[in-house]
Amino acid sequence: MRVVHVDSAHEWRGSQSQVLLTALGMADHGHVVTVACQSGGKLESRARAAGLRVRSLSFGGDLHLGAILGLARVLRDEKPDVVHAHDPHATAAGVLAARLGGRPRVVASRRVPLRLGGALSRRKYLACDRLIPVSRAVMHRLIDDGLPFERLTLIYEGVPDRLPTAEPRAVLEGLGLPPGSPVIGNVAALTEHKDHETLLLAMPRVLEAVPGARLVIVGEARLRARLESQARERGLGGRCVFTGFRDDVDRLLPGFSLLCLTSRLEGLGTRAGGHGWARRDGGASSRPSPRAGWSKRRSGCTKRSAGRWRYRSAGPASGRSSRAWV
Repeated sequence: MRVVHVDSAHEWRGSQSQVLLTALGMADHGHVVTVACQSGGKLESRARAAGLRVRSLSFGGDLHLGAILGLARVLRDEKPDVVHAHDPHATAAGVLAARLGGRPRVVASRRVPLRLGGALSRRKYLACDRLIPVSRAVMHRLIDDGLPFERLTLIYEGVPDRLPTAEPRAVLEGLGLPPGSPVIGNVAALTEHKDHETLLLAMPRVLEAVPGARLVIVGEARLRARLESQARERGLGGRCVFTGFRDDVDRLLPGFSLLCLTSRLEGLGTRAGGHGWARRDGGASSRPSPRAGWSKRRSGCTKRSAGRWRYRSAGPASGRSSRAWV
């Protein structure tokens, strides 16, 4: 099967990690995979380094003409069976480019439990042949926004099991943390909905109970300066470390005593896999689906095994996934 994965982001976050894992898994199992992504972005460099076929494009908004025409050229060249769009702008470009580039099937992943942005947003998702919500919270949001249940296939995302490449405490001590100190870790982009402010507000109370505790915040984005200022105002000093973006999170996670997820909303939260973690009340929905037919075994798959899936047109109402084991 020939597949073009499309992602419009410049930065590296969880979505881009999932794109790369999916593309690598499919390529490992013999599928012909191309990654169409933002020129100069993190995904472009990492996909090329991994040996994947990459076509770089300049993405903008939903109706960015350059992205649509550029992606249409990619589709005419690659002749894919499936276009898999991984974010809203990629979905818009994929739907329109598919009509100019051979009309392959269009599949779109949805990773955030946010309301769709309006009629145009709903129309682009309705134009897809299949939608893949990554959690029940995302699935219920799409249904509430008027997308047909029969077009949705719930597939939980995951991460491959990986062993740390270095002794984790040594990595943490390299950040200036005292040996043996309890470490609370947080891994997330520094944006509003990740709600680091609540974490910083709670830390003085934690220190009253555990004076030797340290907080390590891993991530980067536009709120960093403000959050660092708040940490100083609350007297955290060296007990709170902002590492910025790290490409070695696997080395850090095993050294955390606790991984704390403070997001106000989260589509799934793959950073928590395999480690002890805590979250605030009001996280991703865990209410059961009002409809029967969802296979429990889907929750056990990991993205590294994604190359063993193939797309097909059966819907959830038939009791089959839109991906099936090959």
